[in-house]
Amino acid sequence: MIVFIPLALALVACSVAVIATKDLIHAVLLLGGTLMLTAGAYVALEADFVAAVQLMLYTGGVVTLLLFGVMLSQRVESARVLVHSKTWHRGLLSGLAFFALAAWAILSSELPASAVLIESDAQAVGKLFLTRHVAAFETLSVLLLAAMIGAIVLARKTDA
Repeated sequence: MIVFIPLALALVACSVAVIATKDLIHAVLLLGGTLMLTAGAYVALEADFVAAVQLMLYTGGVVTLLLFGVMLSQRVESARVLVHSKTWHRGLLSGLAFFALAAWAILSSELPASAVLIESDAQAVGKLFLTRHVAAFETLSVLLLAAMIGAIVLARKTDA
């Protein structure tokens, strides 16, 4: 708990910085920091496998993909991202309402008095992927391959 509270506060600060920055590249880099802090929170909660997946998939894959997307797109030098809008209070009200709903759901649930530890090792998850859930695993791999081919076709320069 001593490690989790500072991580959570840093995570909230980094998340707010993502939506408050005016530079798109800074927003993507701050998102990477947010995702790394999330992995740190998972480690503090003793969910090592989830932390490893968080680092590999989201921090490594998604942030790299977003950076390539930003760098490959044509930029207008004078364009800036508008951070403030006239209806910011609606977003704040919606966020507070969602937070209140989530807090109510957590506080009203009947959680056990002691933590229930579930064995979650990578070997068991791997066996499940390759036996019981092999169809979903293979379908996902085909979808990711199709998305990668589509991204290559879209990013490729046309021959003139």
